[in-house]
Amino acid sequence: MRHQILIVDGYNVIGTWPELNSLKQADHLDIARDRLLDYLAEYRKYVDVRIIVIFDAMYVPGIKESFSKWNLEVTFTPEDETADSYIEHMAGELNTPLNQVTVATSDQAEQWTIFSRGALRISSRELWREVRRVQAEIAADTQRLARTGGVRNVPWRPDQMISLGQFLKTLIDKHQEPPHDQSK
Repeated sequence: MRHQILIVDGYNVIGTWPELNSLKQADHLDIARDRLLDYLAEYRKYVDVRIIVIFDAMYVPGIKESFSKWNLEVTFTPEDETADSYIEHMAGELNTPLNQVTVATSDQAEQWTIFSRGALRISSRELWREVRRVQAEIAADTQRLARTGGVRNVPWRPDQMISLGQFLKTLIDKHQEPPHDQSK
């Protein structure tokens, strides 16, 4: 099976997702970036995909930085390179017989270039719907776990649980015995 790689055009996604776009419009781009990374990190924990988020240097001039945060790879492009060209180059390099690259962007020109390099695309709005779907699954799983009393996958068979219970009872009983009178 091919490794799944999702490359996210960070500012394109921020401009499309309603909550993040509101933050951007209110001049809180840094909060919108962090919130996007929070959502993608949660999504990443639930799905088996490598996520690379690219931010264009036009919003943060003078920075060229790559770092890892919450199992995400984050890159701010060099000042003289657009996120589109960076993503297009990266998609061409990473899309191999062992990898399937998908790019999240709503930029039509970038989508055509991505297709020509053999990568798939998902629009920013489709990614938003997918992240929300996964959030709903996580919430449902959490509620289901809460209803079962918080019991998770137990590695013990029922007969082993009975033996462990008996052993625990023996230890408790032994601990509760009155001390022996040693004066006799």
